[in-house]
Amino acid sequence: MSAAALSPAELRLTIDPATLDFDDTRALVDEPLPWIGQERAEAAARFGLAMEAPDYNLFVLGETGSGRSSMLRQAMRDVAAQRRVPPDLCYLHNFDAPERPLALRLPAGEGRLLRQSLGHAMKTLQEEIPQRLDGPDYKAEAAHIEQAWKDEVAGLYAELSAFAEMRSFSLHREDGRMVFTLTGKKGQALTEDEVLALPKARRTQVERGEQELRAEITRYIETTQPLERAMNEALATLRRRMARPLVERALEAIREALKKQIKDAAKLNAWLDALQADLLDGLELFHGDGEDAERLDALQTVLARYRVNVVVDNSRLAGAPVIVEENPLFRALFGSIEYQTENDVLVTDFSRIRAGSLLCAHGGFLMLHLADVLADPLVWEKLRRFLRSGRLQIEEPGVSFSPIATVSLMPEAIDVDVKLVLIGSREQYYELQAAAPDVARHFRAKVDFADRFPASAETRRASAIFVAHTCRQHGLPHFGGAAVARLLEESHREAGDRTRQSALFARTEALVIESATQARARGASRVDAIDVEAALAARVARHDHPEQRLREAIVEGDVLIDVLGTATGRLNGLSVIDQGDYRFGMPVRLSARAFAGDAGLLNIEREVELSGPVHDKGVLILEHYLNGLFAANTPLSLSASIAFEQQYHGVEGDSASCAELYALLSALSGLPLAQGIAVTGAVNQHGEVLPVGGINEKIEGWFRVCAQIGLDGCQGVLIPERNRRHLMLDPEVVAAVTAGRFHVYAAATVAEGIERLTGVATGDADAAGRYPAQSVFGRVQTRLQAFRRACRAAPERRSRASTPRKPGQPA
Repeated sequence: MSAAALSPAELRLTIDPATLDFDDTRALVDEPLPWIGQERAEAAARFGLAMEAPDYNLFVLGETGSGRSSMLRQAMRDVAAQRRVPPDLCYLHNFDAPERPLALRLPAGEGRLLRQSLGHAMKTLQEEIPQRLDGPDYKAEAAHIEQAWKDEVAGLYAELSAFAEMRSFSLHREDGRMVFTLTGKKGQALTEDEVLALPKARRTQVERGEQELRAEITRYIETTQPLERAMNEALATLRRRMARPLVERALEAIREALKKQIKDAAKLNAWLDALQADLLDGLELFHGDGEDAERLDALQTVLARYRVNVVVDNSRLAGAPVIVEENPLFRALFGSIEYQTENDVLVTDFSRIRAGSLLCAHGGFLMLHLADVLADPLVWEKLRRFLRSGRLQIEEPGVSFSPIATVSLMPEAIDVDVKLVLIGSREQYYELQAAAPDVARHFRAKVDFADRFPASAETRRASAIFVAHTCRQHGLPHFGGAAVARLLEESHREAGDRTRQSALFARTEALVIESATQARARGASRVDAIDVEAALAARVARHDHPEQRLREAIVEGDVLIDVLGTATGRLNGLSVIDQGDYRFGMPVRLSARAFAGDAGLLNIEREVELSGPVHDKGVLILEHYLNGLFAANTPLSLSASIAFEQQYHGVEGDSASCAELYALLSALSGLPLAQGIAVTGAVNQHGEVLPVGGINEKIEGWFRVCAQIGLDGCQGVLIPERNRRHLMLDPEVVAAVTAGRFHVYAAATVAEGIERLTGVATGDADAAGRYPAQSVFGRVQTRLQAFRRACRAAPERRSRASTPRKPGQPA
């Protein structure tokens, strides 16, 4: 039985617009968009997003364009809307260790309130403290303290002056220093010459007196300095006593404003107490000459310590945060510390700490793309450490390598509760499992997006809803039922299956936009099927230049491909060229030669290292298929070769196994093969034809070559029977088949295929394993037996040729 010819109805799925139950997509705009064909992924995503246990982060894997990012964003928003708003995060000055700023979590909106309240309090205190210190109560007590100090110091100074006079010295102050001068009997100051003219005994007495006076001055200074310090401390205590009620009242108002129960209440109160103590210790900066620029600069420096750096402000959120980090650089993801240059030194403080998206997503969700994270080793290593500890330390990478001196900070590390959603491919997921199991164990929720799904009435309506939402989102004219039907047919085409649709809706979205553009170009208010067809044709025209060049090479005879007549040991196979954005099929000539010998089957591509392992495997399989047919009892005496003609860039895959086998059977049997029928298909050791990929592109590529040379009604393709449901051929091919100018045959076994190509039955073996003499297999068997006899006879002839003849023996 030869391969059956397929009817036009079997070559393409056609969707009736009437079955879609809508006139155009305007009727579907208000319907919610479901997870089309992704039930497994949806369930996994809902599970992972709802799990509050640690290490249940999500790894979303699937093909680009499958909607994995957009669907997860929507799912995150849905779950986040039901969660409470997470707290704000603030950084505060650490009064004990300024290089280690304190982290403080406050209820959402309280961080901004604390910052505003402190700012208002400091502004008020700058007005009230000077007023209090300029008041009569403070002035009177301060004057009393100062006068008491002056009186005590004056008494001590009088005693010192008397001590100096007793030793003939006069004492006075000059520019804050003690100056003494030797005097004469009349009290006048002696000159240097007069001192030198004094008797030796008198000079000795003067020197001794000078030493005693210096010692007494030292005792005076040691006595008065503590008195001055005591006065200053008394004044400071007075200032604190006067200002304390003002400061306490201002800070108590802040405490009252933040009276909600917060996790870090004790830390906040301790910090406010430290702020109060620091402020009261620097009250002298609040009081003084308004023109004193140095004092004012010092005051602003002190007030800067009382500010609040709200690095995460969640006051405007209505639920948990949802952040999609499209640019996960180190600073953008983990936060940063800003620096500025002062006197050739990089300086910073707590107010220059900035949060990254990881901190901003605390209490919510953060989506990252694995490829982006892996692009920066620093980011990847920091993320691994974060996953291990759950704590984030904000740091500035590279500061330690700065060519100038740097004042660094080490902010307090923070516990971060965030659900990570990592987007990647299947290859990346399994590579991560193998290469970084310590990271993979933190992503226990695997969300696997299918690249195609079984088609049904529900999925087709959901796809129509997707079209409606796309039209609304991009402001496009809506699609009629026929146009949606044509989009669905193209979805089946992309899936390569009449029973399944493609899940790569990014391609569908692009086709929707391009089709709407075609409709607008012709002035239509609604997109029809002709617009979808025009968009598809325009897309092909933008990408098919390489295909056209190769087809021209065949038509012009540069590449040897016969589409007419018959030939022995030669056949046209079909291959697929995938350029990433466009795939097309092209024929390739295969040839086989067979002769007596024991070398077996030679794969020429393998010998020159132009074939891949899958292709080599296919050749070995067909060799053992032949052994199973014809060498059940005795080994084959065969030397044969198979080659892809005019192929210089390597061959991979086993989809040419059938064509190679048919060419070899033709070479062995001597039966010619129809050159107008191209072949694709793999084969197993039992002669069953196996399905292959790219079946539509292969058929259409061969059809275009034949059409350009000229269809004669005998051309066609021979494909695996198991590829029937994958057929979604171009309407042009279907029309040619309907008209009888082109044919598509399907074979389940090698025997069916060779019968179609030769027009001769393969034959069935009898009990002794012999095939009918005129059958395909019978002819092959006869040829192989002849090879066997030739191989046996060759050693005998060589043996006789080497044996010396006796005298008189005929040669």
